[in-house]
Amino acid sequence: MSWFDGLLWPIMVVVAWIMVQFHKALTWLGLESTGGVAWTLSIVGLVIVIRILLIPLFFKQIKASRGMQLLAPEMQAIQKKYKNKQDPASREAMSRETMALYKKHGTNPFASCLPILLQSPIFFALFRVLYSMPLIADGSYERSANIGPITAEVAKEFEAATIFGAPLSGYFLQPGADANIKIVTVILIVAMSATTFFTQRQLTMKNMPPSALQGPMAQQQKMMLYALPVIFAISGVNFPIGVLVYWTTTNVWSMGQQFYTIRRMPAPGSAAEKALKDRKARKAAAKGITIEEEKPVIEEKPRGQRPQPKRKDRAKPRPVDGSATGSSVAPAAEESDGEAAAPKPPTAPRAKPSGTAGSGKAKPATGGKPAAARQKPATARPKQSPKKKPTK
Repeated sequence: MSWFDGLLWPIMVVVAWIMVQFHKALTWLGLESTGGVAWTLSIVGLVIVIRILLIPLFFKQIKASRGMQLLAPEMQAIQKKYKNKQDPASREAMSRETMALYKKHGTNPFASCLPILLQSPIFFALFRVLYSMPLIADGSYERSANIGPITAEVAKEFEAATIFGAPLSGYFLQPGADANIKIVTVILIVAMSATTFFTQRQLTMKNMPPSALQGPMAQQQKMMLYALPVIFAISGVNFPIGVLVYWTTTNVWSMGQQFYTIRRMPAPGSAAEKALKDRKARKAAAKGITIEEEKPVIEEKPRGQRPQPKRKDRAKPRPVDGSATGSSVAPAAEESDGEAAAPKPPTAPRAKPSGTAGSGKAKPATGGKPAAARQKPATARPKQSPKKKPTK
């Protein structure tokens, strides 16, 4: 696999350099250079350095996970909307709405996998470094005589180091593997699978609201909760003991880091948030302080009849009441922008034409036409002389 080593060569050199530097520091502190404790702690030091460098990505992972939890109800609504629709147009519309939902919440499902994805090259680089240790020690490594600071002399010291009688470069399926290698490998595989399970369970059960524990995404997470330990248990028989030490250590680090984050900064609506509020309430009660539970602010709007829409139309005039005296009332003024204008005072009645009292009757004013229609230009009317009564 020289091509694979060529692909990972820069990372392999960095991994080898970090391990050798920790080994020198531990040897300076008094540990035996060929002892398994010094080299095992060197691998643990490699984990610590890598995880410290990945802390910013860890916070991004927490933010992405919370964003996925908050958008879970909306995601379920989209999946319900396009359920049983398998045509290309519906699938494209579903993908478009899903991406718009991720953009709205500023998250995506791949952000929560960044720490694991970035650790994968380091994991495989360490695998290749430990696998190549016997070849570098006897000078049969094809690619180079050394991997960074790991020379043939350093590789021989590493091969002489054992943990519970098993060399760190040994693995379960190694030809000629003794009982010590198999027992240590099995113990580390169990520890690696158990820490993986509890890390995922802690994140799923304690730091997720009830709404996020339902739906297809929740079912996938539950499957991964039980599938990952099984996958690691099956594949672990091919890993060197040093790689199993690395992976178990990084799982312990992840579990402690998640425990601290969930305890201090739980997700809204989760069981961890309820536990945090209970702890704060107990501490406050011990000091004689009462903590009032924060309630959502509800904006109260005045209740009443719903305002009806109004048309900006010309107002119809009021009908004019004709009385015996011939008096009339002017129609109401037009409304302006939905507000009624003040009514005008009644106008004086028209004067009767001159003549005797029985010459004619006053006609009541017509009130069925709009005011604008009754406003005609004034024309000169010819004066008519009153009719005279016939003489007897």
